[in-house]
Amino acid sequence: MAASQLKDLLIHELGDLLYAEQLILKMLGTLTREVKNPEMLARVQEHIGETEEQIERLRRAFEAVGEKAKAETCEAAVGLKAEHDSFKKDENPSKQLLEAFDLGNSLRVEHYEIAGYRSAIAVATAMGEREVTALLGESLREEEAMASFIERNSVRALKSLSLGMDLAAGEAEVQFTPEGGSSRGSGGSKSSGGGSKSGGSKSGSKSSGGSKSGGSKSGGSKSAGRSSGGSSSTAERSSGSGSKSGGSKSSGGSKSSGGSKSGGSKSGGSKSSGGSKSGGSKSGGSKSGGSKSGSRSRG
Repeated sequence: MAASQLKDLLIHELGDLLYAEQLILKMLGTLTREVKNPEMLARVQEHIGETEEQIERLRRAFEAVGEKAKAETCEAAVGLKAEHDSFKKDENPSKQLLEAFDLGNSLRVEHYEIAGYRSAIAVATAMGEREVTALLGESLREEEAMASFIERNSVRALKSLSLGMDLAAGEAEVQFTPEGGSSRGSGGSKSSGGGSKSGGSKSGSKSSGGSKSGGSKSGGSKSAGRSSGGSSSTAERSSGSGSKSGGSKSSGGSKSSGGSKSGGSKSGGSKSSGGSKSGGSKSGGSKSGGSKSGSRSRG
C-alpha cells in the first residue's frame, strides 16, 4: 500500500533510525578495538550504552503510535560502514592512521543521526505526537553531545596520533598519557656539546707625547705601543715570567733622553701624554702576566 499520510512517513523515519542505530552499535564495537586514545575510548564505550538506550526508545516510539517496531534498511548507515571497511581494506593504513580516519568517520555518523532524529521529530511534532517527540528529543541530545565531544577533541587526538605515524616498523607505538597527550615508546635522545674556544686578547697602547712606551706580550695576549708625539721607543724585554714585550714605534721629532727601565710594573701598552721630552723617568721593571701595562710617563 502506498504511503499517503504523515504517520506513514513517521513509521518510515522510525524504522530507518532503528536500523541505523542497530548497525552503528556494531560499528561502535569495532571502534573499541581500533581506538587507543584512553579519553576517546572511554567516550566510545559510554556511547555504546547510550546507543542501546536509543534503540529502546525507538521501540517505545513505535508503541506510542500503535505500531510494532520494525527496522527498515538505512542505506546511508550502510554506506558509512562500507566507507570505513573499504578504507581499512583498500588503503591498508597503519594503526595510527586508521584511528585518525575513525575520528572523521564517527563524526559523519553522528551528524547523520542528528539529521535523522531532527527530521523524525519534525514529523512527530506536526502530528502532535508528544511522547514520540520527547523520546526522540532525548536521543537527539545524546547524539549532539557525542558530535560535540569529537569536534572538541579531534585536533588534539590527531596531533597525538601524528607523533607515531613516522615510526619505523617494529618500533614501539605511541603511548598515550592520562592527560590526553602522548609520548614515544622508543627512541634515543641525542645531546651535543660544544667546546669553548678562547682566543688571545689584543691590547694596544698609544702614547702621545714624548715618553717611551713598551709593548709587552704575555700568555697569548698581544700589545702594541704606538707614540704619536715624537718620542722614540726602545724594545723592552721582561725575563721574569717568560713574557716578551714588543717595541713601539714613534713618529715625530723629539727624543727621550734616558731610557726607561722596567722594574715592577705590569706589562701592557703604556700611554704617555704630552709633547715634551721625557727625562729619565723610571718605571720599575716590567712584570708580564697576560695583563695590560699601566706605566704612564708624562713629559
